[in-house]
Amino acid sequence: MMAEEDYSQGPAAGESPEARGPETGMQRRGSRNSPSSASSAFADLNTERAVIAALLIEPACISTVLTILGGISADETAAVQRKKSKDVDSLKKSAFHSQAAMIFYDPKHAAVYEAILDLSEKGVGIDVLSVSDYLERSSRLEVIGGQEYLLEIQSSIVSTANVESWCHTLRDYAMLREMIRTCSAAVDLCRNTTEDVKSLLDTIESEIFKVRNRFVQPEVRDLRGLMQETFEYFMRVYNREIEPGIPTEFPDLDALIGGGLKPGEMFVLAARPSIGKTAIALNIVRNIMMKDIGGRRKTVAFFSLEMSAEQVAQRLLCTESHVSISSIMDRNLKPGDSSRLSAAATSLKNARLFIDPTAGISVFELRAKARKLHDQHKLDLIVIDYLQLMKSGDAAGKDSRQVEVAAISGGLKKLAKDLQLPVLVLAQLNREVEKGAGPANARPKLSHLRESGAIEQDADVVVFLHRNRDDAKESNPEANKVGVDAELIVEKNRNGKTGVVKLKFFPALMEFRSMEHRYGDSDVPAANSPK
Repeated sequence: MMAEEDYSQGPAAGESPEARGPETGMQRRGSRNSPSSASSAFADLNTERAVIAALLIEPACISTVLTILGGISADETAAVQRKKSKDVDSLKKSAFHSQAAMIFYDPKHAAVYEAILDLSEKGVGIDVLSVSDYLERSSRLEVIGGQEYLLEIQSSIVSTANVESWCHTLRDYAMLREMIRTCSAAVDLCRNTTEDVKSLLDTIESEIFKVRNRFVQPEVRDLRGLMQETFEYFMRVYNREIEPGIPTEFPDLDALIGGGLKPGEMFVLAARPSIGKTAIALNIVRNIMMKDIGGRRKTVAFFSLEMSAEQVAQRLLCTESHVSISSIMDRNLKPGDSSRLSAAATSLKNARLFIDPTAGISVFELRAKARKLHDQHKLDLIVIDYLQLMKSGDAAGKDSRQVEVAAISGGLKKLAKDLQLPVLVLAQLNREVEKGAGPANARPKLSHLRESGAIEQDADVVVFLHRNRDDAKESNPEANKVGVDAELIVEKNRNGKTGVVKLKFFPALMEFRSMEHRYGDSDVPAANSPK
């Protein structure tokens, strides 16, 4: 597709690096004296002329072109500057932050493209005369080579039949140039950085993600095809051929949220500290990964920002074996405990759980790790414990924690959509929930989500874990037989009902169960107790 070209020697003679589109965040932070190796990157000027010619010959092509190549500019100031450009050099410099300048390597082609789009937006007919007049009034006609150049472009093709293919070619070249520039800036930044290495990696990864997002747009779907797919999906769900989501094995919760955790959705589970949000998240993880469905167990990635991987494993083993961790640490095992621990360990060895204990992980790093795990192991669920311990990886977020949390929340929602997986995010509630009614009886609301209302906005489902915490009652052996009352309050459900789910919490095992469950006379259940 591309002719060979040496793009490692920096800009061509007399060429401005700014002519190639927007400066990345890395370039702004890198050395000002470094060469921009993307400035002499790949291009196909003949195809650029062909796309412009197609728009001049058949203006109706504009809808096809816009769908693939995008609009004029992401920066209105730059658009104004381009209209005032008096020569090629100033035209190149004013192309800064222009979508057109990213797509079209030649700034003259970018100027003509912008003129066509501007005229179309104003309802003016597109032809050589109208475009010439537009460029003349903005003093740019002579800059691009006059009306003769427009006529030359118009005569460069005989048919517009392949305009869609041409646009895809231009977009591919533009993406390559952006990647070259981004990678060049990354090398420059690595050589000149004074930042922490993890922060540097976040910056580089963020800029690479931006290249893809800048050019690749979601596919437009036809309702006719969607209706057939949707009807067939509903029938398969109704006939129990498939599950609408991954069941949490808390039946009342699954009934409220429509069958479980659904692909592409962000499920937020929030509570005040020490109420048990990590415990119930691990209960859900255990329920999901230990169930054999169609000869395959579900695969889960658990990002633990608060506990080590060993602590997560200890909790899972104690809950699965029904042996309290305190009895192990106190060397006070009862008859049969060792065999239950051994059996549970053997069973858990076959589980497909990947634990990342990186503290203070950034949303960019988490997304990169999740994508890699998904590529290697085909994940079914991602769990994050918990959101407020994450970093956005964006320097702008340091000015406001609310802005940073909003960036994290949006990044996690995007991860769910990109991978088409459910993402279970634990979050902490602010202290406002304890005011008025007091900490024992306070009931959470959406406004109590700590540090950002963006969490409420991004989440598809928001569930609060609530119980009246009483240390005296929880340490009572009776609590480990009958359990402590707890609730899951489904406060937001974008595609279903809201309501309250009653649970029992067994403190010694850090386990939540449905109301009908009860343990035996000891604080540890018998080996044949139902799970």
